[in-house]
Amino acid sequence: MVCGPCCFYALPGFHGRITHTFPKEDKTMKKDVVIIGAGPAGIFTALEMIKKGSKKNILIVEKGQAVENRHCPKDKTKVCVSCKPYCHITTGFSGAGAFSDGKLSLCYEVGGDLPTLIGAQKAQETIDYTDKIYLEFGADEHIEGLEDTLGKKEIRIKAIQAGLKLVDCPIRHMGTEKAQGIYYAIEQYLLKAGVELMFGYECYDLILENGECKGVRLKNSHGGSDMEIFADNTVVATGRRGAEWLETLCAEYSIAHQPGTVDIGVRVEVRNEIMEKVNETLYESKLIGYPQPFKNKVRTFCQNPGGFVSQENYDNDLAVVNGHSFKELKSNNTNLAILCSHNFSYPFNQPIAYAQKVGELTNMLGTGHILVQRFGDILDGKRTWEKELMQSNVRPTLPDAVAGDITAAMPYRAMTNIINFIKAMDHVVEGFASTETLLYSPELKFYSNRVKMDEDFNTSIKGLHCLGDSSGWTRGLMM
Repeated sequence: MVCGPCCFYALPGFHGRITHTFPKEDKTMKKDVVIIGAGPAGIFTALEMIKKGSKKNILIVEKGQAVENRHCPKDKTKVCVSCKPYCHITTGFSGAGAFSDGKLSLCYEVGGDLPTLIGAQKAQETIDYTDKIYLEFGADEHIEGLEDTLGKKEIRIKAIQAGLKLVDCPIRHMGTEKAQGIYYAIEQYLLKAGVELMFGYECYDLILENGECKGVRLKNSHGGSDMEIFADNTVVATGRRGAEWLETLCAEYSIAHQPGTVDIGVRVEVRNEIMEKVNETLYESKLIGYPQPFKNKVRTFCQNPGGFVSQENYDNDLAVVNGHSFKELKSNNTNLAILCSHNFSYPFNQPIAYAQKVGELTNMLGTGHILVQRFGDILDGKRTWEKELMQSNVRPTLPDAVAGDITAAMPYRAMTNIINFIKAMDHVVEGFASTETLLYSPELKFYSNRVKMDEDFNTSIKGLHCLGDSSGWTRGLMM
């Protein structure tokens, strides 16, 4: 068994289109392997099995649609319409990866905590292996952040002086629009290789017998009949969207797990001119700090030069902020996330629910929309008004974000850490902490439940394996 987007294989020269497979009318099916979730973790697991010559019957179950049928109506409506029964940006073949910035971080120090499970060397070797196969599927050969060693040295010195650590991580940028084409090629290859793809079905329960996982129970996302899939091996790879559901299953069926780290933060947006040196030298700056007085880990994440701030909707109409970066389409701004890590101890064991409550309170203040506030207004202890945004040099790239006061919902500890981290960043990137710098909220990462597994990704339940962001071990396209 492999983990996440670790391994897959391309069929050179294949350009044909194969129609998707759909379930029969039977309410029960038997497969060798059933994979829940068609995000990178799930689809790459199937691809690696094929590469190794497996003859097993593989079924991938996905709540959303095929990648070519995924479409966000916001490009026409200009505002989020809260699609039902799921958000097309986060749900469907390739998961959130299809509409992400499409950046592959090529260093094991960036991403989740997988190196602590399988070892740093194996993690890096797997990243290198996966990167080569991305290239076979059409990823851009150019790697960002390899040149200008002198520029990197200057940035690193400034980071050290500011009490921050610079992680030098090469980036292969696929781009949001290019990523969809790459994942479409993967989808078609899987179908040609005999992998069944079942779209429009959601897993709601596991089938357990005598302490072993025998399969899954599914319901139709559009109200059709339920189904049972029996399998020798079940792989749960439901991504951030499915993290809460998996946490519930772990508690219900005593699947060994522990509370993990929860990340609460903001998405920051500045003019490209402010980030010009960093963008040209590193493309994406990976900075880590432990600001006073609380010394929580705070880090930058998902930097998008010339990118666009975006909205993602999770279950229960929870709206969270993200960022996209296209290969061709560019804005005047650069956006990036600043995330504050929280680790909870006994007796509290609901970190995902905690983050959701922060998001719900923020959504309440924005009447269901993302909140945006100028950094200078935060320091002045006032809300931001719409007219002030229109007067600023930094114009929001998320047009339906609501001007307001994010500090009214953000926990004091997290907000203090973020403010002090931004001030430290200003020593590295002059102008980063300007009055007009925009902060969007909430930026939340739902992967805090951590399933206990061995290095072969076996859980405490025989026949059950957990991969990707929902497992609590990984945090992105590569790791």
